[in-house]
Amino acid sequence: MSRLGRIGVLFFLAGAALAAQVQITHAQSEASSNTEKPVPLLPALDKQIMNTNADPCVNFWQYACGNFSKLYPIPPDKSGYGSTTIVFDHTQDALHELLEQVAAPSAQHNANEQKIGDYYASCMDENAIEAEGLKPLQAELDRIAALKDKNELTDLLAHYQMVNVNAFFGYGEQQDFKDAQKQIAIVDQAGLGLPERDYYFRAGDAAEKTRKEYVEHVANMLHLMGEPQDKATADAQKVMALETALAKVSMDVTSRRDPNNIYHPMSTAKLALLIPKIDWHKLFIDTGEPGIADLNVGNPDFFKGLQDVLTNTDLDTIKTYLRWQLIDSIPEYALPKAMSEEDFNFNNHELSGQPQQKPRWKRCVAATDGALGEALGQVYVAANFPAASKAFTVQMVHDIEGGMGEEISDQAWMSAETKQRADAKLHMVADKIGYPDHWRDYSKLDVVRGDAIGNAWRAADFENKRELNKIGKPVDRGEWGMSPPTVNAYYNPLMNDINFPAGILQAPLYDPQGTDAENYGHIGSIVGHELTHGFDDQGSQFDGNGNLSDWWTADDRKKFDDMTDCEVKEYGNFTAVDDVKLNGKLTLGENTADNGGLRIAYDAFLADAKRKGIDLNAKQDGFAPIQQFFLSFGQNWCGVLRPEQMRLQVQTDPHSLDEFRANGVVENMPEFGKAFGCKVGQPMMPADACHVW
Repeated sequence: MSRLGRIGVLFFLAGAALAAQVQITHAQSEASSNTEKPVPLLPALDKQIMNTNADPCVNFWQYACGNFSKLYPIPPDKSGYGSTTIVFDHTQDALHELLEQVAAPSAQHNANEQKIGDYYASCMDENAIEAEGLKPLQAELDRIAALKDKNELTDLLAHYQMVNVNAFFGYGEQQDFKDAQKQIAIVDQAGLGLPERDYYFRAGDAAEKTRKEYVEHVANMLHLMGEPQDKATADAQKVMALETALAKVSMDVTSRRDPNNIYHPMSTAKLALLIPKIDWHKLFIDTGEPGIADLNVGNPDFFKGLQDVLTNTDLDTIKTYLRWQLIDSIPEYALPKAMSEEDFNFNNHELSGQPQQKPRWKRCVAATDGALGEALGQVYVAANFPAASKAFTVQMVHDIEGGMGEEISDQAWMSAETKQRADAKLHMVADKIGYPDHWRDYSKLDVVRGDAIGNAWRAADFENKRELNKIGKPVDRGEWGMSPPTVNAYYNPLMNDINFPAGILQAPLYDPQGTDAENYGHIGSIVGHELTHGFDDQGSQFDGNGNLSDWWTADDRKKFDDMTDCEVKEYGNFTAVDDVKLNGKLTLGENTADNGGLRIAYDAFLADAKRKGIDLNAKQDGFAPIQQFFLSFGQNWCGVLRPEQMRLQVQTDPHSLDEFRANGVVENMPEFGKAFGCKVGQPMMPADACHVW
């Protein structure tokens, strides 16, 4: 539920690639002390992972990263591995050490340490989880079985929403797109078990195979819940048919990138006319928000279609779907071994190509971070985030914001009127570095040692109540959407803020031993990326206050759209895997941010070099500073994905694959070609380059 309130947040790392790093998967029992130390952090510029036999003017990514996969093959418990994964593994290892310490009983632990220690210890207690089996679910299964009429669905669905079972739809809180000072309720499409609606309809052998495997997975899980095999097989087909009906009225992932497509404010009375099968007034009361009179309906057509689905589907099939949605929502670490292995087989092995389960400690670290991120983050920051890292990043952010200001001023195609508004928005961007100013209070969250499923449900209920409690209250602009240990960054157009958790401010992304050129190429391009999101095709629709507002002149918007169309075509011609090309429209915002981010980081580095008297012609270890800058940027994207993970990312994620995040950007910067002696017409220096920011 709570994720609905974060519509519009734009991340630096690919969601699919990040999931390959932090996915909670399954493992055999093991002693937590028998863990290998992660690969050492890479330096800001690592010559060992370069392939100097490659021509940087033909394939820059191969030149910068060509030896990475030889030196660092994908571990068997991952579906992808890259330079940022190494940073993630180091962070996870640090969190592991912290959690092992606080999981040991001690009267010296403070309240947060006690909670994160008990949560982690409960996740690690495989024997208790196996002994409990499905007993913790029995009351929920009995509740489903007791349904005698579809009119009784409302109470059950309200309860489900509070524990993150998004059966049929999702319900949560968000800032109002047109008035970002307001926090309102939202209902939206949900209820699918496959990654995205087009998985139910996409043609081709690979798509057919995935659908077949999904039905088998549902059948296997229902069988493990106690259904006879024949009935489980038949019920799985019914679940697939119901979900396909939901998918038909769902919006595809590309269309959902346009905020206008998912913003439909209306009264609850009008929503009730769309889908009278749900008693919305009662649902809001049951979830603790009885006063909701107006809300955003993300996809009204979905709710019209859902009314038909509920009307035309028999109650027994609905009950089967609810059982499936329930078991599919349970965190895998809390499930008995046979179920967790089945879950791994489909969601990680079949969809992502991951050969083996992660060690249990890794998924329990991720689970604790997900449930108690700021409690764990407070302990992590105290031990692992020096003040110097924050100070350097703050200065760099200010420099790059200055570079963005110059970029806006220099745009010949943009009118003075739009420039003035763009500059005003830029100066309103809030910079959040490292960790929040005020830590989240978890005192009302009960964590019971030895109750893994109960802890997961209580954590979900706590977070969902926290989110819903915002409705009608002033926006907390100091709130963070990521925990401090997260190795990622984001821009939120509704908050108009850029966010850099402590976890991402580590080598090689930020290396205190690196040169300024290297750090501007690494973390500087990331800062620029997030800042540019405020001015990409999606973020540019929001003004400096975070409101969905058309602050462009009509002529400027048309020119902007024409320039971004160049990027749509450029990236749409890149072949990802087999016969699958990138989706230039789906990835447009991230591609614009990658391109603009590197350009303004480049300008900021030049200003930094001038200020410090850096000789741009002097080589260090074989490379001039400008070459160091571009190589460091390229090495942000060193890595490899399994073919299954590539296909999954291309079809569901708004980020391009790593190779094209490097090559697609430098193709559009003549400064790169000049630095490496490329000739016009070579692949990395085309005659007609795209340039938005």
